[in-house]
Amino acid sequence: MKRVLFEPFRIRSMTLPNRLVLPAMVTRLSGEDGAVNDDIRARYTRFSRGGVGLVVVEAMAVHSAKSGPLLRISSDDFVPGLSDLARRVHDAGPSKVVPQIIHFLKIARSGWRQTVDMLSHEEIDAIVDAYGTAAIRARTCGFDGVELHMAHAYTLSSFLSRLNPRKDEYGGSLANRLRLPLRVMRRVRAAVGDDFPIGVRFLGEECIRNGYTVLDAGPIAIELARAGADYISLSAGGKFEDARVIPGEPLYPYTGYSGDRCMPGAAYPDGANLAIPEAVRAAIRTAGLDTPVVAVGKLGTKDLAEKVIARGQGDLVGMARALLADPDLPKKWQSDREDRVVRCIYGNVCKTLDENFKRVDCTLWPKKLGQAPESDDEAPPSWPGDGAQLTAEHKDGRVLLRWKAATDEGGMYGYQVFRAEELGGGGALLVHHASVRALSARYEDARVIPGATYRYAVKPYDLAGNRGPMSATVGVHVPAHVSP
Repeated sequence: MKRVLFEPFRIRSMTLPNRLVLPAMVTRLSGEDGAVNDDIRARYTRFSRGGVGLVVVEAMAVHSAKSGPLLRISSDDFVPGLSDLARRVHDAGPSKVVPQIIHFLKIARSGWRQTVDMLSHEEIDAIVDAYGTAAIRARTCGFDGVELHMAHAYTLSSFLSRLNPRKDEYGGSLANRLRLPLRVMRRVRAAVGDDFPIGVRFLGEECIRNGYTVLDAGPIAIELARAGADYISLSAGGKFEDARVIPGEPLYPYTGYSGDRCMPGAAYPDGANLAIPEAVRAAIRTAGLDTPVVAVGKLGTKDLAEKVIARGQGDLVGMARALLADPDLPKKWQSDREDRVVRCIYGNVCKTLDENFKRVDCTLWPKKLGQAPESDDEAPPSWPGDGAQLTAEHKDGRVLLRWKAATDEGGMYGYQVFRAEELGGGGALLVHHASVRALSARYEDARVIPGATYRYAVKPYDLAGNRGPMSATVGVHVPAHVSP
């Protein structure tokens, strides 16, 4: 299956070097002017050097509404910077690169937000035009294709939503809710021609009360594919309807349950959303279409990525946070060096930074570096002379691990925590349980149950991903509940 994961994959005129995709991910690196800057160039060329098949550049606005630090593609003024970005990504590595283009409605710190029923037919027509001209600019800039943003809390997603409040031909039935997204899709296809790849990212499930599920997402994908979409990228949630209200701050659509489903954190299992692309892909295939599907949602291991393809849950594997933590992940997987991958801890610090309008860096990166580290170091980190001295203590329903810090000449990155749960007296194998930043030499395991016995070990890793020796194992028994 490694052969399949790293075989070239063709999407219309674009041939990806592998099936790994960096989905669009907010960075907060651009200025208020929306122009490409050195931080943006550094971030995306770093991903290309790592060897990911497709880089989807963070959402850029097709219109000129005020939005804070967001890239723009809304006028020809942005063409030089975007052209330079596309060229640099191509020069840096094998990746293909497409911009994600977006339209959004107005929102105020008072809590007021514009909704789709406030738009006139003239404003709707202008949205269609804006997408068309932005897509032409994407082609002019030398990008390999373009991705249309129809997900989360933004304009086209709000038209698709089952909570779309419009009473005219743009609201109500699924056919009506699809009307604007299909107009945009057809306009973009007509604008860029038959040989330019167009992707669409939309929600496979809204993850809000009375929102749509895969029962609607399947037909949505089919109609978008028939209208000219060359790939379907499926997200989940990220809606305003369940966002946490903070007085004096604009709503942030990833603070509720739907936001958790959009970016499943450490409390969610790996591949938490895989049922969504699996169902949508099956609907597409049943309709006789071979449009590829990008599966996403906490897909951080090579084994899981391979299974996504083997099981037909997706044709391409999207990983945002995993690639933020280690942009070199594709190269390491391809050379059978998963043991050197810096694994995302899924603590969603990156999500919190975005929520607070701060630049989005990975919490695992060395402080003030601003980008994922690069290192050719081959020497692994080492423990002190007397070893890691790992200890485990049960306290207040948790197991607290402590150890001595490891050292490395090139710099420490973090620690892997391994755990085995002894069931029925059997000797379970130690498996990866969590990752910890280098700044910490402790870990609390809150996912333990009374009456069980656990074994733990810790392994250090450096900036290049070299693993040091595993510590000695320690065991701890969690006492059973005592009846009152």
